[in-house]
Amino acid sequence: MKKCPYCKIEVGGNPSKCPLCQSRLSGEGEEMHFPAVDALKVRSFIYKLQMLIILSTVIIGLGLDFFYKVRIPGYPKLHWSLLVAMWLLAFEFFIMRQFRPDTGSARKVTLILIVMLIMLLVTAHYLDFMWLALDWVVPIVLAAMMITNFVLAMIDKRGNTMAYLLSGSLFGLLPCIIRFAAEGKMSVTWLVCSMVGTILLVAAIIFRGRAVFGEIQRRFNL
Repeated sequence: MKKCPYCKIEVGGNPSKCPLCQSRLSGEGEEMHFPAVDALKVRSFIYKLQMLIILSTVIIGLGLDFFYKVRIPGYPKLHWSLLVAMWLLAFEFFIMRQFRPDTGSARKVTLILIVMLIMLLVTAHYLDFMWLALDWVVPIVLAAMMITNFVLAMIDKRGNTMAYLLSGSLFGLLPCIIRFAAEGKMSVTWLVCSMVGTILLVAAIIFRGRAVFGEIQRRFNL
């Protein structure tokens, strides 16, 4: 191992100068060594394995559906493999998002829940449970999204979460207003969803008022 005669330090590898004083090092160098990346290799293998399983499931489902005419009882004309492929590919998309270091938690939560709601409505349309999805699942998921974004906004120190809290409140309150204007009534779940959105918006103004108004000014150029 090389040594610096002035700084009295040992330097690994085979550099020619001291990293502190830039003096010429003495002694014999050694082979360059790098940190082990076994954990990354294992994680990469697991990621590739689950990708192979998902794509294999999609291919098998499409083959059984379109070539062997395997059908769900009660739905003779439904190509169920397309719904399965939609959900599995969306799951793969969510897994890929987790490996992106530039994606914040609030953005991930909002994006995942919105995509899931869209897929749920598509599935409900073809499997005939749209009333259940609209009256129960959608308002519950929207309320959960607003609560999650509120918690993230309260603990966020960088101020990047407030936009998702405000947009989440909009997604929660706007459907309630539209349904009430169209039907003249509102179910219990949608009423709870609207109250949750209103309470969280008021709480955000009380606890983080400057951040709320600053975000509004930034988005609308006020």
